[in-house]
Amino acid sequence: MGKPHGQGRYAALGRAIAGLRTVRLSTLLVGMLLAWCPCAFALDPALDVSQYAHTAWKIRDGFTKGVITSIAQTPDGYLWLGTEFGLVRFDGVKNVPWTPLAGEQLPSNYIRSLLAARDGTLWIGTDKGLASWKEGRLTHYAELDGHYIFAIIEDHEGTIWASGLTATVGKLCAIRNDNAKCYGEDGRLGRGALNLYVDTKGNLWAGVEEGLWRWSPGPPKFYPLPSEPNGIQALMEDTDGTLLVGWKGGIYRFVDGKTEAYPLPGIARQFEAFRILRDRDGGLWIGARNHGLLRVHQGRTDAVAQSDGLSGDNVSALFEDREGNIWVATVDGLDRFRDFAVATLTERHGLSKALVGSVLADRDGSVWLATYGGLNCWTNGQITLPRTGSVKRDGKLNGSVPNSLFQDDRGRIWVSTLGGFGHLENNRFIPVRGVPGGTVLGISQDSAGNLWIINEVHGLFRMSPRVEVQQIPWIGLGHKDHASALTADPSREGIWLGFHNGGVAYFRHGQVHASYAAADGLGEGRVNDLRFGHDGTLWAATDGGLSRLKNGHIATLTSKNGLPCDTVHWVIEDDVHSSWLYTACGLVRVDRSELDAWAAAVDNNRDTKHTIQATVFDRFDGVRILASGGHYSPQVAKTSDGKLWFLPWDGVSIIDPRRLPFNKLPPPVHVEQITADRKTYDAAFVANGDAKGHLRLPPLVRDLEIDYTALSFVAPEKVRFRYKLEGWDRDWQDAGNRRQAFYTNLSPRNYRFRVSSCNNSGVWNEAGTFLDFSVAPAYYQTTWFRLSCVAAFLASLWGLYQLRLRQLALEFNAGLEARVNERTRISARAHS
Repeated sequence: MGKPHGQGRYAALGRAIAGLRTVRLSTLLVGMLLAWCPCAFALDPALDVSQYAHTAWKIRDGFTKGVITSIAQTPDGYLWLGTEFGLVRFDGVKNVPWTPLAGEQLPSNYIRSLLAARDGTLWIGTDKGLASWKEGRLTHYAELDGHYIFAIIEDHEGTIWASGLTATVGKLCAIRNDNAKCYGEDGRLGRGALNLYVDTKGNLWAGVEEGLWRWSPGPPKFYPLPSEPNGIQALMEDTDGTLLVGWKGGIYRFVDGKTEAYPLPGIARQFEAFRILRDRDGGLWIGARNHGLLRVHQGRTDAVAQSDGLSGDNVSALFEDREGNIWVATVDGLDRFRDFAVATLTERHGLSKALVGSVLADRDGSVWLATYGGLNCWTNGQITLPRTGSVKRDGKLNGSVPNSLFQDDRGRIWVSTLGGFGHLENNRFIPVRGVPGGTVLGISQDSAGNLWIINEVHGLFRMSPRVEVQQIPWIGLGHKDHASALTADPSREGIWLGFHNGGVAYFRHGQVHASYAAADGLGEGRVNDLRFGHDGTLWAATDGGLSRLKNGHIATLTSKNGLPCDTVHWVIEDDVHSSWLYTACGLVRVDRSELDAWAAAVDNNRDTKHTIQATVFDRFDGVRILASGGHYSPQVAKTSDGKLWFLPWDGVSIIDPRRLPFNKLPPPVHVEQITADRKTYDAAFVANGDAKGHLRLPPLVRDLEIDYTALSFVAPEKVRFRYKLEGWDRDWQDAGNRRQAFYTNLSPRNYRFRVSSCNNSGVWNEAGTFLDFSVAPAYYQTTWFRLSCVAAFLASLWGLYQLRLRQLALEFNAGLEARVNERTRISARAHS
């Protein structure tokens, strides 16, 4: 039976922090919400592992002191890491070694297994026994003293099962209500169970050195699976409920004592599976010894090793947290995999080169990519190198790499290269005479069927449907600089040109009919992109903002109106009523209603200061930030399924506006500690507090630092905080992502520190949490001292008053006596 240590002390502590637990009720409710929500922020199963956000923390970089052996997450949101040197609490930004209260200790500091039970208890398996911890109460289980606790699991009824290994005979113990009942003393488990698993039907499975036990419910039954040197350690279910086991250099399906190989497409080598995890989207993660990480999804298998950025090749633990992040512990560190809003295709996925000059969405659903290694075509998830000439099949067009792309109204794909200009016909490049190659910055087609081509050096070219070519030098357009963007006007003949040094012009029938510059309200600097909106509005993406041209009037949206920055590389409308801007500070999404409201305000008042609300996707969302946009066109394309493809210079990025990852879970918030004049007080265990959990600080506190945190692991860097010290701050303070508050020279009184936070998707935990504390007065700041001073002052006044009365009385008497004496003298003289 488990026996609590230090019951009296913990009882007193429990009374002391009872109020504090009440204070944190909102945080616990958030934790319960987290526990109940089955899917908050899941991984996209269509992506390869290499397309997920991957962060690795290395032991050699000082992340932890030793190897991480196990991972768990308690209802309060904290992630717990078991290491060979103790237990570590992690909030996504910093880790803190956990230590029990004075006089208490774990059976051993070598943590081998962890389990966060549904009731909030943290079960801690060490190499010398088992312990549990809940609300400050540490409990040991003598039945497993001296045992190596290899696995802990909770069954459907809430019973905790723990396997204890020894060099001879192991145990399997069932623990409920602190009572332990153990099995295996008869030796049938051998040295003990190496792993435990409870399937969806409620069966408890135990992997041992010689095979597999189905332990409960019903009589235990053994299935021999020999030839596994380190026993059966990897256990999981398939999507149909079939048990999967790691055995004989691979993964096997186990049905009624029979095994069949589980297919791993693309993996021919054998490996020793140590752990298996099935994520909430059905992906199968396999941690192997000496072979890193494998992931099976949608008929594909990805392999990630140390050479690919994994912290190590020997995986020791796999874990999925409540937000859908996948955690991988290796002997060299800890890795986190999470979904990106923006996925990127690179050479790893088949591109000839990661540097892509332009991207074009074909009407047939495929995507053409002009890479610096040749022309690529993406079709149904596969990248091919079309045979584009008489040379070898490498995606080059007669020996040249492509730069700009365009599809005309007949469906033909036009391609420019440094060596020529032409179109593809039956996947062969057909050059056109009269249009030189070189640096072609843009191609468009007007309503009459003419193709217009911007050549940086040679000028503007018009090619008629009958392949008649006309060259127009830049000087003929009234510009010394070349055009950098163009688009055909869909409502009338002619084209719009945007120029390298700024300005736009409307060109028709050989003449410039209208032009606009910065003086007219156009954004300053290079015009990077021109595009017509759904309502016929012309939008110009410039270095000085996003300019709107309608009915001859120009207005420019800049950082003064809500954009995160001014430089806009391109703009495009999606199929779900939003506009997307690639800017110098990230990818920006603006709802159409926001733009319409701004446009209406502009139409009513050209000097309006109306601002918009925008969502910014940055490097934490998979977006590479570029100071300047690409050179060729198009730089962005929208495919028939509504996805946006754009170019970050290291591949091609893809975002699906219909499937934007959104984290619905408000992050639990905790005040962790208060440091007053370099003395730290743990906010969770107020050792010198009263029965209300009220922290009392000493007098004359000069410098106060309050540390707080929020538990969201998707992108901890994007978690934002606001706080308020009631009794001191008038309004809420926006702390950004800072996790500390600082105060100086607080007056002696009672205070309440409130803090709330939002996650990476902007979902706020409005309730947040709070902590009450007080600063004690110095003796001269106390009421009795002040009253004493007042009393002493009044007594002094009274004494002075009495003294003055005496002085006045003496003066009066002396004066009276002098007058009496004088009258007596005068009277005496008169009678003489």
